[in-house]
Amino acid sequence: MHITSRTLPFVLAGALAACASNPPPVESAPPPAPPAPTQPTPAVPVAQPEAATPPPVDPAEEKKKAELAKLAEDMKAMEAKADQEAARFDDALKAEVKALLAANHPSAGAGLRAALKGKHRVPGNAERDAARHPVETLEFFGLKPASTVVELGAGEGWYTELLAPVLSKKGKLIVTSLDPNGPADSRNTLYGKRVKRLLDKSPDLFGKVDVVVIDRDTPKLGIEGKADLVIAIREAHGWQRNGKFDTYVAEAFKALKPGGVFGIVQHRAKPDANPDESAKQGYLPEAWVIQKVESAGFKLGGKSEVNANPKDTKDYPEGVWTLAPNFRLGDKDRARYAAIGESDRMTLKFVKPAR
Repeated sequence: MHITSRTLPFVLAGALAACASNPPPVESAPPPAPPAPTQPTPAVPVAQPEAATPPPVDPAEEKKKAELAKLAEDMKAMEAKADQEAARFDDALKAEVKALLAANHPSAGAGLRAALKGKHRVPGNAERDAARHPVETLEFFGLKPASTVVELGAGEGWYTELLAPVLSKKGKLIVTSLDPNGPADSRNTLYGKRVKRLLDKSPDLFGKVDVVVIDRDTPKLGIEGKADLVIAIREAHGWQRNGKFDTYVAEAFKALKPGGVFGIVQHRAKPDANPDESAKQGYLPEAWVIQKVESAGFKLGGKSEVNANPKDTKDYPEGVWTLAPNFRLGDKDRARYAAIGESDRMTLKFVKPAR
């Protein structure tokens, strides 16, 4: 191409225009560097208070607490039952009691049979008559309407409610009781209150009954030669467990007139049983009881099998209390134990020799 001086300006102008339309590339700024990762600030440990070490559990203290809780529960139940029983003695029942006391009976046996039918008896007590034979037992011991009788251990009053009306006219009934005003944390106090509530529910029926409060650890009757009959019904195993068998027998001997009778009904252990061990189960061996009582000065006046039960095998998980009426195992094997009935019992009559 030949460029003349006329055309040169135009060529330069076109070149400049081309350069303007295609500018040189501009380098972009590098992206900012990412911030350095922040290191976590180490946690400063906070001092924790040391956990307090619980005091060691005292098994004896825990057992005592459990016993006191059970005692409170049993006391409440006893009082509720006593309240209910006292409420039963309405005007109609009071009138029946007065008629029972006014009746004349030719013998103690006749009086006992009348008392057995009375509505004054605690509901449920009559269910035990067939197993306990009260008429035959007390007649065997020689009960008379004019007898002075000492009942060692009234319990819940099963025999007391029969003896009181029979002896109300001509005789005298004396029952032993533990102190109803004893310490609140003692089960003996519960037993004392139970006897008191029994007697308080009917002044007509029990108003003539004398009560001798005794100390279980040092039992003293304070009666000298006044009783015709002293009875201990299912009590002797407790004496042996507490180490007081000889003491109770000696007190019975003192209380009786010469020729008086000491009557014992007791759950009978197997002949070769150790009395210290069998007593824990509620039983005592018969030959041992006879030897012990005779060594205190009594003479065996007779034995009766009226309260015997050959079905009793005497080898139960909760001792004699496994059987009726306690059924300490509850519903476990209840039918089996109910079929056995109450325990096998010795019935022994001892006589204080005449001087």
